[in-house]
Amino acid sequence: MNIVLLSGGSGKRLWPLSNDVRSKQFIKIFKNENSEYESMVQRIYHQIRKSDKDAIITIATSKTQVSAIQNQLGDEVGISVEPCRRDTFPAIVLATAYLHDIKGISEEEAVVVCPVDPYVESGYFETLKKLGRFAETGEANLVLMGMEPTYPSEKYGYIIPSSKELISKVASFKEKPDVKTAEEYISQGALWNGGVFAYKLKYVLDKAHELIDFIDYKDLFLKYETLEKISFDYAVVEKESNIQVMRFSGDWKDLGTWNTLTEVMEESSIGNVILNDTCKNIHVINELDVPVLCMGLKDTIVAASPEGIIVTDKEQSSYIKPYVDKIDQQIMFAEKSWGNFRVLDIEDESMSIRVTLKPEQHMNYHSHERRDEVWTIISGQGRAIVDGVEQLVKSGDVITIKAGCRHTIIADTELNMIEVQLGKDISVHDKQKYEFEY
Repeated sequence: MNIVLLSGGSGKRLWPLSNDVRSKQFIKIFKNENSEYESMVQRIYHQIRKSDKDAIITIATSKTQVSAIQNQLGDEVGISVEPCRRDTFPAIVLATAYLHDIKGISEEEAVVVCPVDPYVESGYFETLKKLGRFAETGEANLVLMGMEPTYPSEKYGYIIPSSKELISKVASFKEKPDVKTAEEYISQGALWNGGVFAYKLKYVLDKAHELIDFIDYKDLFLKYETLEKISFDYAVVEKESNIQVMRFSGDWKDLGTWNTLTEVMEESSIGNVILNDTCKNIHVINELDVPVLCMGLKDTIVAASPEGIIVTDKEQSSYIKPYVDKIDQQIMFAEKSWGNFRVLDIEDESMSIRVTLKPEQHMNYHSHERRDEVWTIISGQGRAIVDGVEQLVKSGDVITIKAGCRHTIIADTELNMIEVQLGKDISVHDKQKYEFEY
């Protein structure tokens, strides 16, 4: 099975655990078979591997999420990187060209495209295989998966099938309705449009060449910033006449809000949390190093992270986005391919950060023009390289790096350090990368 997982968005509806770098699919709240917490992207990736160990999995994402994906899934996962955000049609075209031109997949093979963040069980992946087979052997150019509705939702668009068979032609599409209209659609046999579909690579490549002037994957990548922002639904799906839909009646949840997310949490609390006996239907996630105490709360969600704290009624949690849009602050936590960092303190001319590097990993070899840095090693062992000079480092060592010096650190074991940035103009944009020769 060739499968493309669409991983985008900033996940503002799950603030403060998500931000522009750490989207909702990277929040670790699900327990796996080893009772370890894993994220949405880890969960669905492992589920696909369990269903089809030979599946070719490609994650289509923006460059801001690449580090988090590699941190959670490793360096071997296939990634189609969008140079900038251009909505789902350009993203899917780029991923399709990546499969054909870079991975060498035949244009006669089918690919299944689906979001990275639904909460599903094993039956979903068996249906994805069927969807791919229908796309590869059937007559339709596109085969969609339609979810059997469990309630009249205003969150989804609807697909009206022409019959009640497992797979049928699509009669029409409907935009996101109000509840009353949704009830009418469901009475007509409508299905939720969950953004899952399959096609032969040739079909989308041909469509892409009709709409975009490009030669191959590399050419498309270079021109990506100039492409029109348009969804795959508007550009392709709603204009295609030879299209079918396959029904799916298994478990499927779109975890787009705090309320839906807590519905699938196995525990009422994660982290350092204390609940008294009078709390009812409450969920708490605490990523801070201080305890959170809740007393007498009902139908409530509490989430605490370095980004902020939310305390909300479960029903009201769906309306968070306009308030979060008004919040403009420094990214306080992020996962990188080499480990993670957490901002501890921000002053006018300094910023203190706790940095954790995984064993045998290293930062980019880089320099800053407008700030000095002081590294204090807390634990672990490694090698600091400053302007080409290597120095062994261990717990208690202090490294001073002046502005303009090229530097990196290599972790021989897991390594923790405090990085203090000093300067009048501290900015994430003040960074020059160099080729790493060590």
